[in-house]
Amino acid sequence: MNAFDSTLSREWPRGLYSERIDTLQVNLGRYCNLACRHCHLECSPDRTEMMPWEIMLQIIDIINESLYKQVDVTGGSPELHPHLRRFIEAIRRTGQIVQVRTNLVSLMEPGLNGMAAFLKDQGVQLVGSLPCYLEENVTEQRGPGAYQKSIAAIRMLNQLGYARDEGLVLNLVHNPGGPFLAGEQAVLEEAYRDELLDRFCIRFNNLYVINNMPIGRFRQDLDHSGDTERYLCYLQDAFDPANIPGLMCRHQICVDWDGRLYDCDFNLALGLTMNHGLAGRIEAFDRELLGCRQIATGPHCFGCTAGHGSSCGGSLQ
Repeated sequence: MNAFDSTLSREWPRGLYSERIDTLQVNLGRYCNLACRHCHLECSPDRTEMMPWEIMLQIIDIINESLYKQVDVTGGSPELHPHLRRFIEAIRRTGQIVQVRTNLVSLMEPGLNGMAAFLKDQGVQLVGSLPCYLEENVTEQRGPGAYQKSIAAIRMLNQLGYARDEGLVLNLVHNPGGPFLAGEQAVLEEAYRDELLDRFCIRFNNLYVINNMPIGRFRQDLDHSGDTERYLCYLQDAFDPANIPGLMCRHQICVDWDGRLYDCDFNLALGLTMNHGLAGRIEAFDRELLGCRQIATGPHCFGCTAGHGSSCGGSLQ
């Protein structure tokens, strides 16, 4: 029993189980135009992993069998996948809601002219990563020029109707810049809204606040600075059982670029496959069985249950 399971057992003796699958999250690969310091998947321009069309077709077949609250498309940078457009078109034909997670900078790539307009025409909801509203903090996490391109991308999306017209949702994501928990989501959202509107006249719908997980590049930074044990203890001490019912792993399943199934995007990053007797590949996808599965856990799970809680959809409280 790992430390998380031991702590969890005091509140949930049976262990952590899925309640249902509302969200089908699809990771298209590790190829990205950025190499962010907090990236738990260690994506970069040097990574080559990309989901083949054959697996995309299997996902489309699964969606044709039953709809979800949303299909959440992530990466890497999804916009850089050569089959993204026809993948989204096929999913939207089923009537399924599609959400794409973007680093925003990708939308300004020279070879992606028209991508933002395509996403708008398809009614795709967007989640744009903007770690901070201050340029120096974004530069520290993402590198020179990323902030300016992110602001330009939001401005372009606003002009297309995102965060202005009904149905064109643009949510932003905040990540802390160091080994500490994210601040209160409502407070940070107000600060983001005021700063971005006052300085750039740009708008968004909601802010998602996500704790940094002690994995991937963020874990490497922790190891380099000697803060790993302190941060892990910090997360464990901040455990709040009130976050358990809303954990994203209890309401979604993740499909990796190679067709493997995971309980969440963080388990995916660690290669922590479903290990309680269920088939772990898309060829054996069974929504009913997966919707009541036992969830694989590890010490990193404290990152989701610490403080106000954390998920792909932001704070849990």
